[in-house]
Amino acid sequence: MSAGEVVILALLGGVLGLDTVSFPQAMLSRPIVGGTLAGALVGNPLPGLLVGAALELFAVETLPFGASRYPEWGSASVIGGVLASSGLSVEAGRLCTAVLATLMMAWLGGWSMVQLRRLNARLARRRHDAVARGGRRTVLGLQMAGLTADLTRGIALTAAGLIVFVPLQAATLQSWVGGVELSRAVVAGTAGAVSLGAAYKLFHAVPGFGWQFLLGLAAGLAVVSVL
Repeated sequence: MSAGEVVILALLGGVLGLDTVSFPQAMLSRPIVGGTLAGALVGNPLPGLLVGAALELFAVETLPFGASRYPEWGSASVIGGVLASSGLSVEAGRLCTAVLATLMMAWLGGWSMVQLRRLNARLARRRHDAVARGGRRTVLGLQMAGLTADLTRGIALTAAGLIVFVPLQAATLQSWVGGVELSRAVVAGTAGAVSLGAAYKLFHAVPGFGWQFLLGLAAGLAVVSVL
C-alpha cells in the first residue's frame, strides 16, 4: 500500500471517527458505511460491504450514549474494509483477519475517545472563568479544539492500523490453514451469536420491539425474494 493510499484512507477514517460523537452524527460511522467506502477506495467495494455487514452484527451490541465507553467503529471499519478488499490473491482467512483486526481497533478507538474526553475536560478547566462568563470566543475555541483533536485522533488511529495490520494480515494469510467456507462460517456464527444476544436484551427492555423486529424481518425477506 502506497503512502498516498494510506493518507487518503486515514482522512476517511478521521471523518468517520469524527462522526461517531463530535460531528455531524449522520450515521456515516456505521461499519457497513465505512467498510464499503474503504473497499471502494481500494477498488473493490463488495468485500468491504461484506465485512461491514458482518461488523454491524457486532456493533448492534453497542449502545453509544452518555459518558459510557464503547467501541469506535468509524475509523476501525475503514481498516476492516481495506483488509477485506485489497490483495484478493489469498481468499481463505481474509474475512476472519479483517473482522479480528477491526474489533481490536474498535476497542483501541474506544479507549482513545476516553483520553480525548479527558483532554477536553482539562482544556475546559483551564478556561473555567471565561466559560462561566459565557465568553463566546472561549466556547467556540474549545469546540473547535475538540473537533480538531477528534479528527486528528481518527486519522492517526486509521493510519496506525493500516501500517500495522496490512503487512500482518499478508503474513498471516500465507500460513492460513482453514478454507474459505470455514473462515466465513466462523465469522457468521460469532457475529450471529453476538447480534442474537443483543436482540434478546432488546426484546425484554424495549416495549413493542418484538413487533418492530417481525416487521423488519418481513421487509427484509420481501426484499430478498424480489432480488
